[in-house]
Amino acid sequence: MDRCIVLVDAGYLLGAAASLLAGEPSRSRITVDHAALIQGLRERAEADTRQPLLRIYWFDGAPDRVPQPEHRRLRVMPRVTVRLGALTRSDGRWAQKGVDAAMHAELTELARNRACSDIVLVTGDGDLLPGMMSAKEHGVAVHLWAVQAADNNYNQSEDLVAEADERRVLDRAWITQAVRARDLAGACPPPPAPRPEIAAILSAPPGDPHTQGDRQAPAHESAHTASVNGGVNGNGENGGPDRVPAPKGVPTPKDLAALRAPGPQTATAPAPQPTTTATLRWSSDRGWVERPGTPPESAEAATLPTLAQLTSAEQRWADHEEDITSVGGDAYEVGQVFARRWIQRVTDPSCLDKLSAEYPRIPHRVDGELLRYAARFGLLAHKDDQIDEHDRYAIRAGFWREVDSHTGAERPAVAE
Repeated sequence: MDRCIVLVDAGYLLGAAASLLAGEPSRSRITVDHAALIQGLRERAEADTRQPLLRIYWFDGAPDRVPQPEHRRLRVMPRVTVRLGALTRSDGRWAQKGVDAAMHAELTELARNRACSDIVLVTGDGDLLPGMMSAKEHGVAVHLWAVQAADNNYNQSEDLVAEADERRVLDRAWITQAVRARDLAGACPPPPAPRPEIAAILSAPPGDPHTQGDRQAPAHESAHTASVNGGVNGNGENGGPDRVPAPKGVPTPKDLAALRAPGPQTATAPAPQPTTTATLRWSSDRGWVERPGTPPESAEAATLPTLAQLTSAEQRWADHEEDITSVGGDAYEVGQVFARRWIQRVTDPSCLDKLSAEYPRIPHRVDGELLRYAARFGLLAHKDDQIDEHDRYAIRAGFWREVDSHTGAERPAVAE
């Protein structure tokens, strides 16, 4: 039939774009306007083939084939079909599994069924050579597109290039219409202003053992996580000895609790006195175990409504639409979105004050709901289906930042 189809290997397209614009193939180094990218692919395909577009197939990998935020945005766009392979981690690197096989199967099936007259392949993998040859034998014209290589050399299989009917290079000017190099300095959202007990940790003298972690952390890491670690224990769950050492200057509940008790006493030095009083609190999607010296959750906190209780069926549908079209899935952003919806829908103004007073422990019913909401965005560690520790911190930081923005809470400045 006289129409064209585009098959996109997202790993190749975005990896090559990252190499071109950011100097390395990591997709985390770029930001992508997927709507603009899809529109650009459609316009270029129709112009090159002189045929109307039937469909764009987007092939990508995802952990356990669970759609990530970008995949959810793409699959609701007109004329876009998303096909996911597995994404596995080996020797510290991520690798796609099954994507090439899926592209090969789709390519040969479309050609065999005469679904189109022209197929555009955006890929560099030579494994697709047999599929390309089969498509040509069925009378389909195959167009091969490449992303401009950073070194002006080939970033495609030479056999694939030789077999293609038509070839085009997507140059830097075309790529930058939808893809930008990420500004790492401004990639992280501004850190929330610290709460008083965290400020006490951060402003302690450099030699204070309560502020010393087991490793040094870069300044930007400490700045981003400083306000996040105050309400969660080392592993984000109910505690335990297997916690990740905290970076220097970043308080953990263990640090906060240490302020309440004198340090070790020696023959030459008396025990240091606590510098302030702080309460060890934490949140968990599985509840918590009360520790000695830790007050239980207040009765008022236990009665705070969950977001599900505040949400109507119509709002739930609108939330779903917003999640798949405009919520990017960044952990910090997810926390903000959840808190904003809760604040907008709670009818009793005193509930917001009660929630703010519970800092840094989010009431366990609300916190569990928050983490389950975050899990929908693929914020899960691959091995144990638990949200990554850093992401848990960022989710809760976004939550509290949104709460503070509505309560007008002002936090003291932290000494550098």
